Amino acid sequence: MKKEIIIDESEIDKAHRRLISDIEDTGYNLNPDRDFTRELIRGLLINERRYGYWACPCRIAGKTQAEDLDIICPCDYRDPDLDEHGMCYCSLYVSKDVLSGKIEPHSIPERRPPKNSAPKSEDSSVAVPASASPAKKLSYPVWRCKVCGYLAAREHPPEICPICKATKERFEVFM
Repeated sequence: MKKEIIIDESEIDKAHRRLISDIEDTGYNLNPDRDFTRELIRGLLINERRYGYWACPCRIAGKTQAEDLDIICPCDYRDPDLDEHGMCYCSLYVSKDVLSGKIEPHSIPERRPPKNSAPKSEDSSVAVPASASPAKKLSYPVWRCKVCGYLAAREHPPEICPICKATKERFEVFM
């Protein structure tokens, strides 16, 4: 029998404040439905206790962080979902159109492929898209943050994305 994970309301408050602080000045918005957002945060905190990271509470997490890099909040699918549907899969992040009422919240299709088959670079913690080919004329590879699109030309990906705070495992070789 699995032990129930209890999340204190003060933990949810602290995580909510952290999310708001992290997205301040980035153009991202949290869902304005406070109760709904707090339940999503509760799910993120439960997953953090279970797995050691913020796996999306609306998806089934794998057994390792490496399997779940694409669904660690904010997930790799957040921006495409926001662009196409006005909200991410779990609706934690929403667009200005949702905030203003131009778009009504609705369910959206799952964008995550059934199996992550992207080849790995020499640094096995960083996924390399199948379409990537090294540019011969560049001194350094160009790394792209899969969460926000930030680009960095350097030997290795940044430890932390300066824009969205994603870790280096969330970068892929862009060029």
